[in-house]
Amino acid sequence: MQVSSLNEVKIYSLSAGRSLPEWLSDRKKRALQKKDVDIRRRIELIQDFEMPTVSTKIKVSRDGQYIMAVGTYKPRVRCFDTYQLSQKFERCLDSEVVTFEILSDDYSKIVFLQCGRFVEFHSQHGHYYKTRIPKFGRDFSYHYPSCDLYFVGASSEVYRLNLEQGRFLNSLQTEASESNVCDINPVHFLFALGTAEGKVECWDPRTRNRVGLLDCALSSVTADTEIEGLPSISALKFDGALNVAVGTSTGQVLLYDLRSSNPLIVKDHHYGLPIKSIQFQHQLDLIISADSRIIKMWNKDTGKIFTSMEPEHDINDVCLYPNSGMLMTANEAPKMNIYYIPVLGPAPKWCSFLDNLTEELEENPESTVYDDYKFVTRKDLENLGLAHLIGSSLLRAYMHGFFMDIRLYHKAKMMANPFAYEEYRREKIRQKIEETRAQRVQLKKLPKVNKELALKLIEEEGEEQQFSKKRKQKNLPSLLKDDRFKVMFENPDFQVDEQSEEFRLLNPLVSKISEKRKRKLKILEELEAQGQEEEEEPEGKASDAESSESSDDEKAWVEEVRKQRKLLRQEEKLKRQERLKEDQQTLLKPQFFEIKEGEEFRSFKDSAKKQKLMKKTLEDRLKLEEKLGTLNVSDTTVGSKQATFKLKKSEQQRKQQEAEKLHRQERKTLRRSASHLKSRRGRGRLFH
Repeated sequence: MQVSSLNEVKIYSLSAGRSLPEWLSDRKKRALQKKDVDIRRRIELIQDFEMPTVSTKIKVSRDGQYIMAVGTYKPRVRCFDTYQLSQKFERCLDSEVVTFEILSDDYSKIVFLQCGRFVEFHSQHGHYYKTRIPKFGRDFSYHYPSCDLYFVGASSEVYRLNLEQGRFLNSLQTEASESNVCDINPVHFLFALGTAEGKVECWDPRTRNRVGLLDCALSSVTADTEIEGLPSISALKFDGALNVAVGTSTGQVLLYDLRSSNPLIVKDHHYGLPIKSIQFQHQLDLIISADSRIIKMWNKDTGKIFTSMEPEHDINDVCLYPNSGMLMTANEAPKMNIYYIPVLGPAPKWCSFLDNLTEELEENPESTVYDDYKFVTRKDLENLGLAHLIGSSLLRAYMHGFFMDIRLYHKAKMMANPFAYEEYRREKIRQKIEETRAQRVQLKKLPKVNKELALKLIEEEGEEQQFSKKRKQKNLPSLLKDDRFKVMFENPDFQVDEQSEEFRLLNPLVSKISEKRKRKLKILEELEAQGQEEEEEPEGKASDAESSESSDDEKAWVEEVRKQRKLLRQEEKLKRQERLKEDQQTLLKPQFFEIKEGEEFRSFKDSAKKQKLMKKTLEDRLKLEEKLGTLNVSDTTVGSKQATFKLKKSEQQRKQQEAEKLHRQERKTLRRSASHLKSRRGRGRLFH
C-alpha cells in the first residue's frame, strides 16, 4: 500500500503492489508470498479485482453491495460482491462495451451499449434480449417515469426505446451533427445531451421539445486557456435540480446554473486531454473531474484545488463509492485502482477496518510515492544541462518544478560536477574530526546535591552504552533524567552521609573510588572556571594502568574491610570513654517512680527472680514449676506425655481468696465458741 500526500491530504492506494498471475497454483502463490516482501505486504481488498487486459467502465449498484466493471479482452463483465470481498460472476460478451447502466438496485437488470450498434439486456440469470439501433451509439440514459432509454451517438437523432411496450418510439431531432454524452436530471428529469459542436441541448421528455441551449465552447475560452480546435462536449453530469457540470475535449470543466447561460466557474486541467468523468462530493462541496492522466478534486465555489492523483496508467472511468472516501478507477491496465481518502469520508461498512489501518500508518509513517524521485526546478535542470528534457516522459511536471528519477539525477550530477568526489572527501574528513572532538572530555553540569553519586551514574551510563552497542541491546533509562528521582539531586535532605557506619561497611573500597571521583570533580570545576577543554583522560592514567588497578582491587578487598572494622571499633571505644567521663562528671540524683493503681510494691527481688527465670531453659523452668506445684506431668496409656498447668492468679483474685479464707475462719471460731457455751450451760443445770 502506497501513501501520497498533496495539500496535507493523505491518499492511500490500496491496489499498489505486484499482482499474481491467474494461472499460478495456490501452492506457488504461497511460495511467492513467503519469498517476496512486496507481495506479502500488499493489500488485496477485493479478490481478483482486475480485468484480463483493460477495464473501460466501472459502476456501483444503488444498494452498494455490488461493483460491476466491463473490459477486454475478451469483452466481458465482472460483478464483485462487497459483502464477500470476491467476484460473484463473470459473463463474456460478443463485442466490446461502450457503456452500461444498472437499472435495478442490485445486478438483476443491466443494459449494455456495445460498439457494434447492439443493445444487450441482462437479467439475474444472464443474457435476456438483444436488439440494434440504427447508428453507432456513444452514450445512453434511462428515464425512470416513462421507462424510456435515450440513445445518443453518430447521428443528429436521439433514439428512444420504451422498455414497457418493448418497441422504439419517435426519435428526437437535434441541431447537432453528432452527440457524445447525455444525462437525465434526477429531480425534475430534464434530458440533456452534449454535442460535437460544443453545445448542450436540454429537452423536456413530457413534451419532447427543446427547452434550452448552452454554448459551452464559447464559454470555455478564457484569457488563460490555450485551445487548439473547437472544443466538443466529452462529459456531462447533473447536481441537484439547478446545477450541471460540463467537461470539454480540450480539458476544461464548466459549472452552470440552469437559469443562466454563463458558467459559474471554469476549471482548466492544463493537459489538453478530454474530460472522461465528473463526480460530485457533497460533504465537502467538491467536484471530482478526471481526464486520462490526472484526477483533480476542487471546490465548486472557489475552484481551489483540494488534491489530485496521477495514476501510472491512463484513466478510462472514475467511480466514487456513495457516502464514503473510497474512489475506484478503470484504466488502461489489468488492475483496477482503489483509493481511500479519509478526508472525504469514512470507509464503507464492508471494509471498515481501513480506518484502523490508516490510523496505524499515521502513527508509524512509511515511505511515500515520491521517495524514488527528485524534485528539481528549471534552474536546477539548466545547471545539470537537462533543460532539453522538458516535455518528455522523463520529467513529470509538478507545481513550480518537475519530478525526475533519482538515478538519472545522480548520473547527471556526476557528469556536471566532476569534482564531487573532492567535496565528498572533505565532508568525510570533517565528520571524522567531529567524531574525535566528541570523544574529548565534555563539560557536564552536575547537580548541587549528591555530586559524587551523579558522577558515578554518568560513568556507569557510559559503560552501559558501550556494552549495549557491542551486544546490540537497548539502553536503560538514566536516573538523572527520570523525574521520579529528581528530588534526590535537588533536596539537601537526601545528601548521602559517607561517614556513617552503614555506608562504610557496605562500601569498603569507597575511599579509593571516591578519591578518583574527587579528582574528576576538581578537574571539571577547573574546566568550568577556565572554560577550556582538556584532551587528557580525567584520571591522568592510561587504560593499562586502570586494568591492573582493577585486578588489585580484589586482593585489597579483605584488607580494606578489616581496616574499616578496626576504625569502627576504635571509634566505638572513644565514644564509650567519653560517655563514662560524662557520667562521672554528672551528679547522681534520687529518682522517684509511681506505682500503677491496683498493684502493691513488694521488693526489687521479684523482678530479679523473673529475669533469672526467663534466662533458664524450658526444661529447668518446667522442673521448677513442678516443685512449686503449678505443673503436673504424667504418662498416658498411649505412651505420650500429659502436662497440666495451674494458672497464676491475679492480685485482685488473691486478695479476694484471702478475705474469703479469713471469713471462713471467723465463722468456724464463732461456731466453736457457741457450742462450748451450750455445753457449759447444760452441765450447770445438772448440778443444780
